[in-house]
Formats: sequence, C-alpha cells, structure tokens
Amino acid sequence: MAELSTRPLRLTINGQAVGPVEVPDDLMMIDFLHEYQGLTGSRLGCGQGICRACVVILDHDDGTSEEMRICITGAHFFHGKRIRTIEGHAERSDNGDIVALNPIQRKFVDHFAFQCSYCAPGFVNAATVLVERLEREPVARADLETTIDQALGHHICRCTGYVRYYQAAKAAIEELGLVKEG
Repeated sequence: MAELSTRPLRLTINGQAVGPVEVPDDLMMIDFLHEYQGLTGSRLGCGQGICRACVVILDHDDGTSEEMRICITGAHFFHGKRIRTIEGHAERSDNGDIVALNPIQRKFVDHFAFQCSYCAPGFVNAATVLVERLEREPVARADLETTIDQALGHHICRCTGYVRYYQAAKAAIEELGLVKEG
C-alpha cells in the first residue's frame, strides 16, 4: 500500500495563525477548511471553479485582496498566506458569538439577497473584495452598475437571486460612500 505524501502547511485564516499542520500534497483548500479547520461556510458547488460558491479572500501584503476558488486550488498554494473565509466577516464576542454583521452581510440580510443561500458565501466574499477595492478608489456613479456586474457576474446562483445580490452590493457601496458623483 502506498503511503500518502504530506507536507506541513502554515497560514493565517481569519486573522488566526494555523499550523504547521501535516496535509496531503494533493488536498484541495476547501477540504482543508472543512475537514481540518471545521470551517464549512465555503461551499462545494460545481467542484470545477465555475460557480464560485467556494471562494475565499486572499489578502496580499500590499493591502489588496482577491477571490480565490478553493475547490480547484490546493491547500499548499496558501502556505504562508492570509485568507478570510465567510466565518471571518462578522464581529464576534470573546466566546465566539456573533455580535454584529459587517456592512455587506447586513445589506444582504436587509435585501433578503439569498434564497437557499448556498451561493451566498461566495457573493459576500466577492462583494467584500469589491468594497475594499472601492475604498481605495471610489467608482463614478455612471460606472457603478458595470463595476458591480464585473465583480459579481462570474458567480452562479441556481435560485436566480442575482437581482437582490446586486441590489444589496449597490446599497452597501452607496451607504459606505464609495461612489463619486459626476
């Protein structure tokens, strides 16, 4: 019987250092989060990186961030990196209870932007990356709809909840003052 090849993995998840943990070389990140960390909010949808229900946020040293599809990205790609999962967005008390949603989560709830909510973690992460980008460089009002479509348009919602996701993202962006007039 062949022995499973493993390597140590160390990364930061939602601000917490993790590892080193011995992880199989071919383990996908979604499986690491689910099976090793108990973080099951990122969803396995298509398993091919198309639907984007699985995305997490990868934080870069320069302060930028991007979505990463973790159903097709090996866990070891993230060695030494920082990621945020859907579980890391809300403000929590010392004992782990949610005490406040972040502005994007709040708007998604206010607009009832989900139906089954299977794809919601991916949409929340995508909207978070968009908001963080707009905090550095606000968008012109004339470009707002296109900007939201470019950020969220690759995500698939099988319940056809796109309109409410887009409305919630737009409301969060406007409330946060990330739109330039003119």
